[in-house]
Amino acid sequence: MAQNRVLVTGAAGFIGSHLSEALLERGYDVCAIDAFDDFYDRRLKDANLSALSPSPHFSFWEADLSSADIEPFLRDVDTVFHMAARAGVRTSWGEGFEPYVRNNVMGTQRLLEASVRAGVRRVVYASSSSIYGETDEARLPTSEDEPGRPISPYGITKLAGEHLLTAYGLASTLEVVGLRFFTVFGPRQRPDMAFHKFLKAVLDGRPITIYGDGSQTRDFTFVGDIVAGVLAAGERPAGDVDSKMFNLGGGHRVTLKQTLDVISDVTGGTLRLDMQERAAGDVTDTAADTSLARSLLGYVPTTDLKSGLAAQWEWMKEARAAGLL
Repeated sequence: MAQNRVLVTGAAGFIGSHLSEALLERGYDVCAIDAFDDFYDRRLKDANLSALSPSPHFSFWEADLSSADIEPFLRDVDTVFHMAARAGVRTSWGEGFEPYVRNNVMGTQRLLEASVRAGVRRVVYASSSSIYGETDEARLPTSEDEPGRPISPYGITKLAGEHLLTAYGLASTLEVVGLRFFTVFGPRQRPDMAFHKFLKAVLDGRPITIYGDGSQTRDFTFVGDIVAGVLAAGERPAGDVDSKMFNLGGGHRVTLKQTLDVISDVTGGTLRLDMQERAAGDVTDTAADTSLARSLLGYVPTTDLKSGLAAQWEWMKEARAAGLL
C-alpha cells in the first residue's frame, strides 16, 4: 500500500476541494468522491473541482457513500479524509432529518466498514462544534473533554459519527482521528452558511437577514487553517492522534454584530439588516480550546477574520461575474 495515496470524501465541497488541492500540492495521489446531493447548486461544486481535474494525480468518482460499493475506491489507499456530510443545522429538523441520517450516519458507518475490510491505515473524520450544544460562558473556551450535548438533529448525527469512529477504532487496527470544526469560512463557503448569505445580500443590494439580536458569538475559522489541521491529523504519528478528538477553531470569537462591522469594512458599503427571531438549534456561543491541537498537531491558525473575509468577498465577486451566484 502506497502511503501517498489517499481518499477524500466530499471532495467537490467547500472544505473537501481545498483539502484536495493541498494534498496534490504535497505530492499525494488523491482519489475523490462526491455524491453531488441537492443541498446546493451543483455548478458551484463543478467549479470547485475545476482546479483539480487536470492533475494526473487526481481521480474522481460520483458516488453516494450510503449506497455505493465503496471498497473499489479504497484500493491501495493509506488514509481516508472523510469530509462528506449533509450539513446545516436549520434544515435538519422535521422531514429534512432523513438525509442527515442517511449521509452522516449510514454513510459514515459504511465507509468505516469498507475501510477496515480494505486495510486502510487511518480515517480522519470531519466532525463539528455542533456536537457540544449550548455551553455556559464559564466553560468557554470549550475543551474536548466537554461532553457532547447537541441541540440540533444535525449535531446529533455528527456526534453519532464520532461514536462510530471510536467503535471501529476499538474493534480493529484502524487508526481514527476526529476533528471538530468551528464555523469555517472563506472562498467556496457553502451557500447556506452565514457569511456567504451576508456577502451575497450585499452583492444583490438586499438587507442581510439576522436571526437573533446579534449578540451571539462564534469562533470563526478560515478554511486554510482548517486544511492545515486536517493535513496534520493525517500525517502525524499514530501516538499523537490515534483515537483522539481535536477542536479546530480560529481564535476569532466575536459577536455577530462585530462581524457585520468587518463585512461593512471589507465590502465598502453600509449594511441594511432584517432582524428575525432566533432559529431553533442555533447555539448562543462557541469558542474552541485548541491547546490539544496545538500540542499534538502543531495547529496554529494564521488568518485573521478581516483577511479571511476579504478573500471570501473576492471569491464571491468572481463567482458572480462567472454567473455562479
